[in-house]
Amino acid sequence: MKLRKALDKAKDERELNGRELNGKAAPEEIISGAGGSQVDSDTKADKRLLIYTESNKRLLNPAVTEKNRGVCLSPNPAEIERYKILRTRINHQSADKPMNTVMITSANRGEGKTVTCINMGFTFARELNHTVFIVDCDFKGQDIHRYLGIESKNSLIDYFLDDVPLNNLIIWPGVEKLTLISGDRTVFDSSELLSSDMMAKLVKEMGNRYSDRYVFFDAPPILERSEAIAMAPLMDGILMVVEAGVTSKKDVRKAVELLPKDKFLGFVLNKQG
Repeated sequence: MKLRKALDKAKDERELNGRELNGKAAPEEIISGAGGSQVDSDTKADKRLLIYTESNKRLLNPAVTEKNRGVCLSPNPAEIERYKILRTRINHQSADKPMNTVMITSANRGEGKTVTCINMGFTFARELNHTVFIVDCDFKGQDIHRYLGIESKNSLIDYFLDDVPLNNLIIWPGVEKLTLISGDRTVFDSSELLSSDMMAKLVKEMGNRYSDRYVFFDAPPILERSEAIAMAPLMDGILMVVEAGVTSKKDVRKAVELLPKDKFLGFVLNKQG
């Protein structure tokens, strides 16, 4: 499997000094018998060291991120508490069953699912025991990289259609313990890709590779496209973003009916403006 080979290669190439290699960066976690800010053979305390070895280093633009309501990038915005509550609830769910892969969707477009996905990623990455991987699966119009002010031409579509290695697509935006895949390339109809055996294996590998990793998939709107419905059975959990005063109860009910009940975690109320 391409993903396993790519990850195994990254694992083999990890360096304990944590330095970036050739301007590229990708997160791989290691447990070492060392402590301090750098590897120190005289220190016996175990320390988890996050290093970056293979994915593309493309730092996000703070001004663009803030403009697009990336509130959790700031140290103490009031809104971050809402995402902390959401993080706690999902962590509680993880105690009963695996919750590594979570799909974020909405009934209709423009209700805040992408912003929610980004802010969830930032919030979860702040936890000491978790890393985060955000995957843009809205193949008709990918926005995650745009919302962060990152230039990226390639997307997960290149992995499916052109056999591009996954490591060539992964971006480290300069946020510790967080990486993402998002780019300009789109396709008109991606339902076959997202419901394929290849996608199923990819999701499973992403979720199972590391037990302490959360993978957030930004999926297309449920009522506008069929892709989210195709992806839903592959996920450990599903969150639906509802825009206050905009999303109708009729659309919410219709969207929920199309999702597996055992996967549905609940709603995230988004207040635009």
